[in-house]
Amino acid sequence: MSRSSFVALALVATALAAPVQPVRAQTFTVTKTSIGGEGGSDYITAEPGTGRVFVPRGTHVMVIDGPTGKVLGDIPNTPRVHGVALSPKSNHGFITAAGDSTVTMFDLKTLVPIRKIKIPTGGLDGIGYDDFSNKIILGNHSRPIGTAVALDGATGDIVSTTELEDNGAEGIVSDGKGKIFINLEGKSTIQVLDATTMKVVASWPLAPCEGPTGLGIDRPSNRLFAGCGKTSVVVDAATGKVVSSSTNGDGVDALGYDQSQKLIYIPAGRDGNVTVLHQDGPDKYTTVATVETMRGARTLAVDPVRHMAYLINPEYGPAPAPAPGSPPPAPGSRPPRGPVIAAWFIAISH
Repeated sequence: MSRSSFVALALVATALAAPVQPVRAQTFTVTKTSIGGEGGSDYITAEPGTGRVFVPRGTHVMVIDGPTGKVLGDIPNTPRVHGVALSPKSNHGFITAAGDSTVTMFDLKTLVPIRKIKIPTGGLDGIGYDDFSNKIILGNHSRPIGTAVALDGATGDIVSTTELEDNGAEGIVSDGKGKIFINLEGKSTIQVLDATTMKVVASWPLAPCEGPTGLGIDRPSNRLFAGCGKTSVVVDAATGKVVSSSTNGDGVDALGYDQSQKLIYIPAGRDGNVTVLHQDGPDKYTTVATVETMRGARTLAVDPVRHMAYLINPEYGPAPAPAPGSPPPAPGSRPPRGPVIAAWFIAISH
């Protein structure tokens, strides 16, 4: 049984810039629930309208009811899991597992696994869905070069493999009209793929953004939102031109967009907050809030139907003492972590 703790925080932020028609500061409420379970986390995915949120946890995926924090189910056997994508057309979900270089395809209604798909390139990480072609797109940190692998959303079969310009593929979105966009963290670019041929048709630099991770899209205005540490950018999806930039926190690893509310959510794990921008127009954006969450909460998903944003942040206890005579950690290596003592599922509403 998981222990739960609910903390409601009313957070009001003043807009940092005054547009011609002022956008009011908004009130955001934060609820935190410890959902239990073992393992760290990476990309989380909200299923629009149902309230279900898919939360990777190292070797398994927890399915959470977003509004309440209740655990609804668990999908096992996903070693070093990174992300989940959903194909509502085919009633299938897909989970990337870097540990055994497989994708688990499961039934979206029952959560029962259907098959495991071996991905020869390795380096599984980001994952997205293209509703135009009903393809699942994998952005792989493969070596020596990054790849985008496309799976058939109905069968799970591999249909193509495309080489990218670096091995730091992160956020993946589609315009629903035949173009797929992938953030590349190493070169700080967006690469554009033709959804039918899966060939690269463009590469766009994102300066002043550095190390882009999360990616969102507003289809009506044809604008891409690239989440980056400290400075995020908006890109014209027709031309690749950077049309706006905004300041946010550091340690960004995702981005979410609520189209009807015109709100962009940018989580910052190092600063423990989420910057919320309002889209005043295709090329004009106002910061309406900085919502305090938790240090380490860096991945986020938005349910654009229920108008809620979700984050996950495992909390670790003290690391175990090193064994007598063991060598010191290698320079630059990550320090050892202690056991997970809580896993905080964070919901933001307004």
